[in-house]
Amino acid sequence: MRIVIAGGHGKIALLLAERLTGRGHSAIALIRNPAHASEIYTTGAEPVVLDLEQAVVTDLAATLQGADATVFAAGAGPGSGAARKYTVDRDGSVLLAEAAERVGTRRFVQISAMGAGLAPAPGTDDVWAAYIDAKTQAEDDLRSRDLDWTILRPGRLTDEPGTGSVTLAPPRIGRGDIPRADVADVVVALLDARHTAGHTLELVSGDTPIEGAVAALAE
Repeated sequence: MRIVIAGGHGKIALLLAERLTGRGHSAIALIRNPAHASEIYTTGAEPVVLDLEQAVVTDLAATLQGADATVFAAGAGPGSGAARKYTVDRDGSVLLAEAAERVGTRRFVQISAMGAGLAPAPGTDDVWAAYIDAKTQAEDDLRSRDLDWTILRPGRLTDEPGTGSVTLAPPRIGRGDIPRADVADVVVALLDARHTAGHTLELVSGDTPIEGAVAALAE
């Protein structure tokens, strides 16, 4: 498969690209900063410099042409203000989804966040509240589109080694941690799992091997 990854320099995206190319797939990583290209090459993926906050839909459509799937793994990241949660986490996903519809790249996996779809608790930090709201709006937009979408909401991300075992189910499963390595492995499995299209899934560490957890969603 040929897979386009938005937010290609993110921690999950780099792990994902490495896993995809290791399985013989072609991965294209969209990056904002040309200086990050060398890190993309080390994963075996192809870097494409494209700033989601500046791009127009035709730019993305040209990059998606011929792709079998796309993964939205972009995020404004720590230290960014509330405004960029909307311009990256929401608007970037909307732009990518629109481009995917235009060129017929039907398979779309969106990495969202645990807590999306819920109102922030009273007293929540303004930036965190904006992040959750932006993720919620991005999810709502994707659900409205004629795509084979799967929304994945990981729990609190860690840099611990992956365990290969998870809890993966429709909302709500309860909060928990999940290594980024396991998130990347779940995304790889979801890309081939067409039975998960149209589903919103939450993910934390657990006791079920990843392949089994994905397969069980067909039951």
